Order: sequence, then C-alpha cells, then structure tokens
Amino acid sequence: MKAGIIALILVLVVVLIFGGTLVSSRNQLVAERESINSAFSQIDNQLQRRNDLIPNLVETVKGFAAQEKSVIDSVTSARAAMLGARTPAEKIAADATLESALGRLLVLSENYPNLKSNENFLRLQDELAGTENRIAVERRKYNEAVQRYNTDIALFPKNVAAGLFGFQREDAYFRAEPGAKEVPKVKF
Repeated sequence: MKAGIIALILVLVVVLIFGGTLVSSRNQLVAERESINSAFSQIDNQLQRRNDLIPNLVETVKGFAAQEKSVIDSVTSARAAMLGARTPAEKIAADATLESALGRLLVLSENYPNLKSNENFLRLQDELAGTENRIAVERRKYNEAVQRYNTDIALFPKNVAAGLFGFQREDAYFRAEPGAKEVPKVKF
C-alpha cells in the first residue's frame, strides 16, 4: 500500500513538473510573439515617419528637376504601395521598392547643384538619412526577435509546448535586396 502511494506521489510530482514546464514555455513563447509584434510596430512607426517626409522631399526636388518625372513618379507610387501594405510580408516588399526609388531620387539630386545647396533639401535629406538609420536599427531588432522566437519553438522542451499550443514558425524577415551587395557605380 505504501509503495502505491509513493508511486502515485512520484507520478503527480512528475506531472506537475512537466505541466509547469509546459505552461512556462507557453508563456515565454507568447511573450516572444508579442515582442515580434512590438518590434514590427516600431518599424511601422519609422516607415510612417519616412512616408511623412517623402512628399516634402519630392516637392523640393520637383522644383529643381521637373523633367525627371519618372523618378519622382516612382517614389510617389512606391510610397502609395507602402501605405497600402497590410501584412508584414507586404510591408517588407513595399519597403524594398520604396528604398530603391528613394535611392534613385537621391542620385537624381546629384545632377542638380542648386538643389544640393538648397537648405530645405539638405534638411530633408538629413532627416531621411536619420530615418533610414532608425529603420535599419528597428529591422535588426525585429529580425533578432523573430530569430529568438523561431529558435525557441524548435528547441526542446519548448518545441513540445509550441506543438501543443499551435505556435508556428515566423518567416517574415527583412533581407537585403539581391543587388545590395554590389558596389554602386558613380558617374560624374
């Protein structure tokens, strides 16, 4: 009889330990998923800041480079695509398009010495550069949060909790564009 009670107590202790581990793992995975959402919200904030600066930059450039309509139009349409993006994957794709269009706009400005010396343009260019740096920092934080979450749902014992509670791998990472590793060619 005593052996049966001891065995029952041992089983209960093991079940309690296992259950506690599962609950703890689930709670940590929930916190990590929320960390991913929070990090992406910070990226959204910085992208919105950039979107707010773009019309001013475009108007300043338009005044000096009216004949370069296609570049200005590409920035405007890329900004519209960014504002219309809803999911992280759509926002990541729209961000890449906008970043490319802004790069072409800033290269265009090199052809207009008066524009480069315009105080409004210089201020906007500095604001945009600062915003791009903030976006890069927030992208890194987001990617780190996604990596931490994906690692945890793959490692034992959290993988058991992830499977039981329906946690899925997050694959929406910010990545460098394919041509980003190439050295840019500057022509004068």
